[in-house]
Amino acid sequence: MPPMREWSAPKTVKEKLAWLRLFRSENVGPATFGTLMARFSSPEAALRALPDLAKRGGMKRQIKLAPEATAEKEFEAATKAGAQFIFRGDGTYSPLLAATEQAPPFLTIRGRGELLTQSCIAMVGARNASAAGRKIARELGAELGTRGHVIVSGLARGIDTAAHEGALATGTIAVMAGGADHVYPPQNEGLYARICESGCVISEMPWGVSPQARHFPRRNRIVSGLSAGVVVVEAAARSGSLITARYAAEQNRDVFAVPGSPLDPRSEGSNRLIQDGARLVLGADDIVDHLAQFPLRAVPQFTDTPSFTFEEPDDIPDDLRTNVADLLGGAPIALDDLVRETGEPAGVIAGILLELELAGTVTRETGATYRRIT
Repeated sequence: MPPMREWSAPKTVKEKLAWLRLFRSENVGPATFGTLMARFSSPEAALRALPDLAKRGGMKRQIKLAPEATAEKEFEAATKAGAQFIFRGDGTYSPLLAATEQAPPFLTIRGRGELLTQSCIAMVGARNASAAGRKIARELGAELGTRGHVIVSGLARGIDTAAHEGALATGTIAVMAGGADHVYPPQNEGLYARICESGCVISEMPWGVSPQARHFPRRNRIVSGLSAGVVVVEAAARSGSLITARYAAEQNRDVFAVPGSPLDPRSEGSNRLIQDGARLVLGADDIVDHLAQFPLRAVPQFTDTPSFTFEEPDDIPDDLRTNVADLLGGAPIALDDLVRETGEPAGVIAGILLELELAGTVTRETGATYRRIT
């Protein structure tokens, strides 16, 4: 096969549509997209290879490839509405997000795309926030904005809404769980319109798609990935905001939390974060001073280019595929561990894992680990 090479952002509409088709195809997530782009010379070549790879991984039916007409429809609908697509590898894609393991290959955006490359701080919290919590979020958003930071949140009720409102005058980014055109919750339609005018709305999901429960955790990794730090204001013990905080820690970002009354269940999660080592926040100075003292290091553009060469599928024996599949279970296991267990080169095992991913029997977790889907 040809030598591995880095891939760059598409330039022509035809190339952009090929990216859309590949990412919208079945079982192709952000990390799998990167692996395919590293392994093949183009998205078109990857699309041609998908059916055979999925079949080798055990898929009994034909894998569903995104039709050209569907990609064209999405592209045309978004651009007609004034939205645009930004791709990893170009100057408008957030370098912090690009450095994360699960960075989307592209985003649909409405509004001021330049905000994505500025200093960003995320703010998240309870949907059923108290009046005091909303006031704190609104004031923190406003002050951090006047001090040069863009506020990132998820447009949810409560803390998200207040944070966006506080930062409207200086710049705020709303990360959507559904398509960039789908306002959720509906009562934030007015706020959404104002953010489109003075801030930026972004999504990795297809244009026109309504958010579903599984989309929100995916959205949260983008909220944290864009940001140097995540501020949690009021979060219950099982709050989705804690998922964002976990992503931030995994992405080596700072986690901040505003303390609350131990009698208020809406503060149980945020207080627990402080116990576990999050920076306690009493005001904007606590955030700004810490980030100034411990700035996030500049990060390189993430290329997904592995240090090994994939083996051709025909060179991999079927019994080895079965052995690798049997080694995978419900607990995540790293590629290096599978290499040690089998004694095979990394390129061989990585090729088998890619086939299993595309067949829908294996999923890739944080830290380049893999587990079987049960």
